[in-house]
Amino acid sequence: MIADERMTTFIQSFDKGNPLYLHELEKYSKETNVPIIRPQMQSLLKFLLAWGRPMKILEVGTAIGFSALLMSEYAPKGCHITTIEKYEKRIPIARENFKKANKEQEITLLEGDAVEILAGLEGTYDFIFMDAAKGQYINFMPDILRLLAPGGLLVSDNILQDGDIVESKYVVTRRNRTIHNRMREYLYALTHHDELETVILPVADGVTLSVKKAVDREDVHE
Repeated sequence: MIADERMTTFIQSFDKGNPLYLHELEKYSKETNVPIIRPQMQSLLKFLLAWGRPMKILEVGTAIGFSALLMSEYAPKGCHITTIEKYEKRIPIARENFKKANKEQEITLLEGDAVEILAGLEGTYDFIFMDAAKGQYINFMPDILRLLAPGGLLVSDNILQDGDIVESKYVVTRRNRTIHNRMREYLYALTHHDELETVILPVADGVTLSVKKAVDREDVHE
């Protein structure tokens, strides 16, 4: 069953809500038309963070910092979040929001093109949240897989493109066809990659959850 607006509202009515400063930031985002993660996605993130208890989180796509701040509230104590943003006008706003929330020690903001920054990162992350330009997801994937720890979770938001993903590329407006093609390519890559186990969920504007399989010792050749 696909949840209609009435059902979605009913389900969301049970959410316990967020700290006041996140409500204020969400209000600001609506007034300034800055996209942030939808309420259903917020609920899913809270659950995944409580269940997985990641200590190192990587986010691709900071915007004004809402999702990074939300994750910092619901991740375990001592967790550190690294977030990447390219859009110059939003970077100072995000930094100011982190400062106001006293989260500057918990969140590191890296400025610049995600493809270049990801290529330069080392180590691994327990949890990676993809919420950037949808047409770039497939380009991020090689380094994302390298950076995702065995047993780690990759969460990719906005993969259904408001339903356009199910349409033929000839039905989609010409300016969105490249994104449409790349997102379909990304979904195929996630669901057919030997290192991943992926589920596609119709939550908010669509989300994939991809677990990186741990290496079985029997599969490791001496």
